[in-house]
Amino acid sequence: MTTSTTTAGGRYRFRHAARMEWVKLRSLRSTWWTLAVTVAGAAAIGVAVGANTEDAAADLTNNVLAGIAVGLLLTGVLGVLTITGEYGSGTIRSTLAAVPNRPLVLAAKAAVFGAVALAAGEVAAFVAFLAGRAALPAAVPAPALGQPGVLRAVVLGGAGYCLIGLLGLGLGAVVRHTPAAIALLVGGVYLAAQLLAFLATAIMAYLPVAIVANSLSVVRPVPTEGQVHFLSPWAGLGMLGLYAAVALAAGGWMLAARDA
Repeated sequence: MTTSTTTAGGRYRFRHAARMEWVKLRSLRSTWWTLAVTVAGAAAIGVAVGANTEDAAADLTNNVLAGIAVGLLLTGVLGVLTITGEYGSGTIRSTLAAVPNRPLVLAAKAAVFGAVALAAGEVAAFVAFLAGRAALPAAVPAPALGQPGVLRAVVLGGAGYCLIGLLGLGLGAVVRHTPAAIALLVGGVYLAAQLLAFLATAIMAYLPVAIVANSLSVVRPVPTEGQVHFLSPWAGLGMLGLYAAVALAAGGWMLAARDA
């Protein structure tokens, strides 16, 4: 019996671990309710912003994508719960017994959750764009996906969901406790970061939320404000990806170094 279990565990590959993570993720109602709220919230705010837009010279695409900011927080929290929920219920022991390769477990979680978050983010971004575009006053010319930079802004804005979600997943793997990990995500990424940016204005362009709002989802570069030089869209995407990669690397190391 021991030999059979060991052999089965030894034969686990990434695709097996990913399939297991997909089954777990899709079986949770909270996953789909949270993602549905992110899409609905993005659309509702996009409509509200679009309907109240008066300046035709503004970056209208960036305006109607304002609602994705709500989904960023929810997706980040969902990323935390993807792993801390297993620690809270004790099922992490079963997961690690089935797949002893702990970095592989986190990689599978990141791949599956990242794909779901990316899909949800793109749906939210496109729905928000189309809904906000339709709500613009008749006197304001609506942006079109075929115009320069518009499609890129919508796609990269949606990608922000995935990267913030993976950042939450990495923080959850490091902290392991749901309330503490969510507090770190919200307090560190949103609140403390904003305070730090207020004290040291030059770093504002490197904050995750500012990157999504002022780099990823813009069609035209945001005008320089004082000492703030916002990143270009692709540089912002790279920086946000770096944050997620560092959090996941730290989470993978901690997962391998500690007992379940």
